[in-house]
Amino acid sequence: MGAEPSSTIFFAGGGTGGHIFPAVAIAEQILKTHPDARCIFLCSERPLDAEILRAQSIAGRAAEFQAIPAQPFGVRPRALLKFLRTWGGSIRASRELIRDARARGPVVMVAMGGFVAAPAAQAARVERVPTLLVNLDAVPGLANRWIARFASRVVTSAPVPGRAWRAVPPIVREGALRRGSPAECRHALGLDTSRPVLLVTGASQGASSINRFMQAFAAGSARPLAGWQVIHQTGKTDAAECREAYAAAGVPARVQPFFDEMGACWGAAEAAVSRAGAGSVAEVWASGVPTIFLPYPYHRDQHQRFNAAPLERAGGALICTDLIDPARNLDTLGPLLADLLSNPERRKALREGLASLGPADGAARCAAEIPGMLASPR
Repeated sequence: MGAEPSSTIFFAGGGTGGHIFPAVAIAEQILKTHPDARCIFLCSERPLDAEILRAQSIAGRAAEFQAIPAQPFGVRPRALLKFLRTWGGSIRASRELIRDARARGPVVMVAMGGFVAAPAAQAARVERVPTLLVNLDAVPGLANRWIARFASRVVTSAPVPGRAWRAVPPIVREGALRRGSPAECRHALGLDTSRPVLLVTGASQGASSINRFMQAFAAGSARPLAGWQVIHQTGKTDAAECREAYAAAGVPARVQPFFDEMGACWGAAEAAVSRAGAGSVAEVWASGVPTIFLPYPYHRDQHQRFNAAPLERAGGALICTDLIDPARNLDTLGPLLADLLSNPERRKALREGLASLGPADGAARCAAEIPGMLASPR
């Protein structure tokens, strides 16, 4: 690959940060050893995708990205119609980008899963470009199951029963890795350097049920957050309401819809409450922060629970059902979180469980697949 300065690697995935951030992590590793490579991100037209990618600096470069008009597959008439209307255009747009890149050198498509990856992978198939499928969830989605049928290589960062896919550890971008001591991370975020931090995150899109639970938890009469401070990533909604709840409870808090500096957030944290998307689970694994996972409650296959299961089995995390209603969550999750905050021995045991899992170096292992694919096109 070093001898191919015009090599291009496309990363197809979007709609959420869960598809984009692992792609960024792999691109970072590729550019460390092969700085002449060109990495292009194919994303959706959702504003969040552009917002995330514009904030990325990869090996000192701004992220290069192109939106395609892909829409999620759905069985309801309106969703199905949107999918059908954009499928062909998404393939054509991807093929055009592939042809342009291939005129300058070899090309590889890295499919990160989801509705953006499917038409991009089909374009690579038609153009006879090798495709690496990176599966992130313990229960593969429809797109990944389909792409796996023709992908040149398949790796998975979550164990998938019945699939002979090459397993790699979690994939974590450098911006989500802790840098420095907890005190240094807290200082970087403008927090009290000596006060323990609870990190609350619903991932890049936020989680309204977690936001509402934390408002109720902060207002509780037992005041379990006394002596703590909070970092809370809310998503687009509920930020103002969460700030007000923490202020009324006398809890110092930094509340934002989205944090670019997630490495500092994890580095500052003593404990966390989080959704269990593949990216969030990977960041907990990498950071070693004792965490209560609340899997997304509306997935029929409950794949987020399966994502977090290896951490729970290792004794490194707790999984609790999100009952959606804040009062019901306060009854079930409230005591669990209160115990985590008040029990340093419990937190120590969870950290030891996470440490037993080994390094989260999946990005480097995925990047190591690319040179051979560039050298051996389909």
